[in-house]
Amino acid sequence: MATCVFNKAAFEKAISENKLVLVDFWATWCPPCRAFGPIYEKASEEHSDIVFGKVDVDNNQDLAAQFSIQAIPTLMIVKDGKVIYQKAGALNAEQLEEKIAEALK
Repeated sequence: MATCVFNKAAFEKAISENKLVLVDFWATWCPPCRAFGPIYEKASEEHSDIVFGKVDVDNNQDLAAQFSIQAIPTLMIVKDGKVIYQKAGALNAEQLEEKIAEALK
């Protein structure tokens, strides 16, 4: 499954209807976000059983504020409707796979 573009309604629907959701908070003007994007997209294609979403913080300031996003990119992992991981900073492919493996346990 490719990544989904989340607004507030799509985000809330995804976390209420899916066991595991990864969310990339990002912005078009952010170089680290652009570097992380292809890594995140590739992981979404390799894990079709997980929902991967992207939240553009410029277009969804309410959602970014709700989760106190202060730096981007920020990866959030929501499992069974609860945030189990949230950290700013671009990950490499291996680090992202480690986070996914931890979340699947």
